[in-house]
Amino acid sequence: MRVTRAYLDHAATAPLRPEAGEEFLRVARELGNPNAIHTFGRNARRYLDEAREEVAELLGAEPAEVIFTSGGTEADNLAVQGGWFAASEERPGIIVSAVEHPAVIETAHWLRSQHGAKLHVAPVTSSGAVDLTGLSDYLEADAGVSVISVMWANNETGVLQPIREIVELASRNGVRVHSDAVQAAAHMPIDFHGSGLSALSISGHKIGAPVGIGALLAQREFTPTPHMHGGLQERGIRSGTVNAAGAAALAAALRSAVRDQVEEAARLRRLREQLQDAIRAAVPASRIWGEEEERLPGHLLVSVPGTRSEAVLFSLDMAGVAASAGSACQAGVVGASPVVLAMGGTEEEARSALRFTLGYTTTQADIDAALELLPTVFERARAAFA
Repeated sequence: MRVTRAYLDHAATAPLRPEAGEEFLRVARELGNPNAIHTFGRNARRYLDEAREEVAELLGAEPAEVIFTSGGTEADNLAVQGGWFAASEERPGIIVSAVEHPAVIETAHWLRSQHGAKLHVAPVTSSGAVDLTGLSDYLEADAGVSVISVMWANNETGVLQPIREIVELASRNGVRVHSDAVQAAAHMPIDFHGSGLSALSISGHKIGAPVGIGALLAQREFTPTPHMHGGLQERGIRSGTVNAAGAAALAAALRSAVRDQVEEAARLRRLREQLQDAIRAAVPASRIWGEEEERLPGHLLVSVPGTRSEAVLFSLDMAGVAASAGSACQAGVVGASPVVLAMGGTEEEARSALRFTLGYTTTQADIDAALELLPTVFERARAAFA
């Protein structure tokens, strides 16, 4: 089997964008704590303020609404956990969708088990979108919900969730809505103010910035209870010396992604369709998850009957093609896809789910390499489990 190199796992982490790397190094070489009042500190503060202003402008927010974090997981925790604590005495309920990232759904379960939160996990349809009828019925029946958290786009299927409709339902009941937009930010136009959301999370390394930087956009009226203490940084919501170099890199990566968004979406969608069609041709019984809904242009989650995802991924990796099995945020453990199960898939389908995610470095040659390998890889994997 010919060895090549093709990275088809952008949803796990995106390659560093050159602009982001250059901006990170430029600011990191400067000396100064952004909170210091001397010249060095003021220079660092200027870099931080400039990054905050640019992130706000690119995402339709005000600079004061941008709270820098260590990444998407911290931003999700701050919104869900902090939002619930801020309102839990009067509104102990919390709603998350069944297909949320672990940073959201595990936080919600922790709030239930450790603090008595009244948790409702909103089901999704077989196509992967939140069931709005069920959500509406639950909200009408229980007025004590403090926070709803539904991701903008799913990290496995790429399915776009009906955020506008969810916000409208929530607003009738005085409930704040948070959305994890970690996967969407690089690929979809985001207008924070236009969305009506109270809070929104992004992560730098999913966009092409370094690992270790992210942001929570939070309306001025939404003040989550801090879960870290030791300073009054970031509106008093997130303590700790702010990562000015990371913030500058995040702004640069986001600027690059937004600039090329329309053209990139069309290019990635075309490549994704090639890959999807070839898998169907190789294994006609394969199932593409979420194809009935609008998806992110570079996401493809497919179950290949008669295989196990780990066997297919191992063979692809040996040939130099990187993909994943559902979410890559489970400490390297390959298991049944929780998203497939939430969509009504069988255990067999969940254990054979493969995620291919394309991004700004994906080329036609990468897709061609995968297409050349997949028929043989599937045949071997199916023979191994026959």
